[in-house]
Amino acid sequence: MQETKPTQPTPLLPLPLPSPQVELSINLSSTIIPNNDQGILVIIKTIIFSIIENFHAGYFRISLSLCWQTLLWKTLNEPPENAHAYRRMLGIMPSTAFLLLWSLSLIILVTLSLLYILRCVLLTNMVKDEFVNHIGVNYLFAPWISWLLLLQSSPFFAPKTIWYLFLWWVFVVPIFILDVKIYGQWFTKGKRFLSTVANPAIQLSVIGNFVGARGAAQMGWKESAMIMFSLGIVHYLVLFVTLYQRFSGNSCMPVMLRPVLFLFIAAPSMASLAWDSISGTFDCSSKMLFYLSLFLFTSLVLRPYLFKKSMKKFNVVWWGYSYPLTVLALASTEYAQEMKSSIAHLLMLILSGLSVLVSFVLMIYTALNTNILLPQEHDLNLNFMTPRPVIVTTKTSDACIDLMNLS
Repeated sequence: MQETKPTQPTPLLPLPLPSPQVELSINLSSTIIPNNDQGILVIIKTIIFSIIENFHAGYFRISLSLCWQTLLWKTLNEPPENAHAYRRMLGIMPSTAFLLLWSLSLIILVTLSLLYILRCVLLTNMVKDEFVNHIGVNYLFAPWISWLLLLQSSPFFAPKTIWYLFLWWVFVVPIFILDVKIYGQWFTKGKRFLSTVANPAIQLSVIGNFVGARGAAQMGWKESAMIMFSLGIVHYLVLFVTLYQRFSGNSCMPVMLRPVLFLFIAAPSMASLAWDSISGTFDCSSKMLFYLSLFLFTSLVLRPYLFKKSMKKFNVVWWGYSYPLTVLALASTEYAQEMKSSIAHLLMLILSGLSVLVSFVLMIYTALNTNILLPQEHDLNLNFMTPRPVIVTTKTSDACIDLMNLS
């Protein structure tokens, strides 16, 4: 019998090592833009969107103030032949200062108009919301009023030239369209609609009619001026009574917007100027409207506590103090010329000086607080200009290596 040899054990071979697994993890939390020019373009677009989102028609308060101030300077710089000594004293102001102010007003008005055009194109829904808002819609009159004022104070276009006529129509037609929209609501929206939505800002609608009437009267278009004036004065009377007897439970304006109460001064003052241009003299009707403006001005000035809360933080609403005061100063110049007394001219000097001072202070405040007026988003992600380091993690059976800053 054959003897079997014992089977020797098979030597154990080492198990094959697992193949290394490399896991590549790239942190792309920020968008990487290889082209720096494209990145700069994105920044510019982001900033523009941020500005026009915060921009609204209420910013045209600035252009209103400057344009009315320009018209005041032109009026004071061109005294009539039989002017009082006080008036002739103001006539020595250099014409260069007026031209600089007119140019500044034009630049700011063009800038604000372009911004609002961008808002209309890019943010149509916001403009629609502003159009149906019972406060915001009134400031849609502001750009057209500003352009009319700039036209009336222009050193380049005489009132009876073809360019003056053409531009007057361009700026008046939108005012008439807004009149149809606003005044039509008063007739068709049912019982007590005006009492519900009435607020001092609505007076901008009647002011627009008075400014247009004054421009038409300067061209010699008496009938067109009477049409614009009649639209303004009738609705002003209705509005004035409504604002006086508004419901106690109806808050006419937020606390922050209380400077808009100064529009009570602007409407009758502008009405007196418009009727002065139509009738050719500062007659009893113009005087009564001017006296009403003085009374309302005194009533507001003697109640400073009313504006205390709205003055805690600078806001574009502060410009609401400037342009009504400037319109009152303009009316005082015509009143002083008609009365020819020293007291009337002293009143003109006081109101004109106060108007210039308030406008100058507001210009300084605005220049120092542009970041408040048009705040930009602080959380803009600007990291795409310097992309974050790529993190590569390599995993093996016994090691984990983090390789950072490969770029």
